[in-house]
Amino acid sequence: MSASLSEEEIRQIKMRIVELELEHRDLNQLIDQLVHDPSFEELHIKRLKKRKLQVKDELTSLEDKLIPDILA
Repeated sequence: MSASLSEEEIRQIKMRIVELELEHRDLNQLIDQLVHDPSFEELHIKRLKKRKLQVKDELTSLEDKLIPDILA
């Protein structure tokens, strides 16, 4: 599908992917730390996990836009 995208669109998508990868990594580290902290609320951890999944879904969607369609 990347054939239909301009160079600028591709550049913007790649920049957004980098941002999302950093956010995903940071969320993962934060969740790992908080899981081991008994004073931290489970609800907040669940919200962080939900956000992490949303970030992963957006990452996958953007990466799919950069992969050209391959006819089998």
